[in-house]
Amino acid sequence: MYIGIDLGGTNIAAAIVDGDGVIHERTSIRANSGGGAKTIIDGLMEVSDALLRGAASKPCAIGIGVPGTVNDDAGEVVFTPNLPLKNVNVTRELQERFGCPVRLGNDANCAALGEMVAGGAKGAQDVVFITLGTGVGGGLIVGGKLITGVSGGGCEIGHQVIIAGGRKCGCGRSGCWESYASATGLIRTAAEFRDSHPDSLLWETSGGAADKISGKAVFDAYRAGDHAAKLIVGKYVEHLSVGLINLINMLEPELICVGGGVSYAWDCLAEPVQAIIDAERFYRFSPNVPHTKIVRAELGNDAGIIGAALLGHSLS
Repeated sequence: MYIGIDLGGTNIAAAIVDGDGVIHERTSIRANSGGGAKTIIDGLMEVSDALLRGAASKPCAIGIGVPGTVNDDAGEVVFTPNLPLKNVNVTRELQERFGCPVRLGNDANCAALGEMVAGGAKGAQDVVFITLGTGVGGGLIVGGKLITGVSGGGCEIGHQVIIAGGRKCGCGRSGCWESYASATGLIRTAAEFRDSHPDSLLWETSGGAADKISGKAVFDAYRAGDHAAKLIVGKYVEHLSVGLINLINMLEPELICVGGGVSYAWDCLAEPVQAIIDAERFYRFSPNVPHTKIVRAELGNDAGIIGAALLGHSLS
């Protein structure tokens, strides 16, 4: 058995997972970052203890998915923007307590591994996993193995520039895909339509405040036939498709697996996105060869837990 832990800014979720990616038992606690790194490490110990209480054997490995950059070889979280962890070893105490290897991975990479083993990308060997949430994250699997780059920070696909000189991104660059294709980017696009479409359903549900709009509200208004929402989603589809086509032209993976909060509106996005990709991908002139398929992720929040657990498995 393996233990997978998803270390989030709000919760620490963990589960016992078998080698096929099946969850057998789970637990979670509120993340307490007020005491700095120590309280976070204490939380990791707490969820592991809870899962192993009464267990007949020790785990083969413990894996931790972290929302930031990690150095797995050193057992260190290098940096994470939303937790007080910078160049902190978070594995030493767990290894000493539980007597097993402890692995670290970026949370999007873990989710990619989870989807490949047990989710929407099951059976594929070459996969790009994308999370469309507050930001845009990604994981790359080639030949069944995670590709994390020379320093562990590879596949930051959200920070490919799709519009030179465009919106300022949190990373410091301008025009990043994340600034347009994330849920945050969708809301920023919606705000740009407020003055030209004051009668939109969106302003009724948000009290007229652009910063009160949610991504869900945009798609709900779109399904209701709201004109402004149709324009907003149309613009979002354009931005999303640019990044996807870039990835297909560069990597041509078997699958692109799309997760994150925005993926729950895939019914609004799948057909128009596919139409743009079919029209613009480089290999559109070769209709009789295999092409990259785009699928929605299936595991939700479990993807990161399963993938973290399997960091210690032979597939990683």
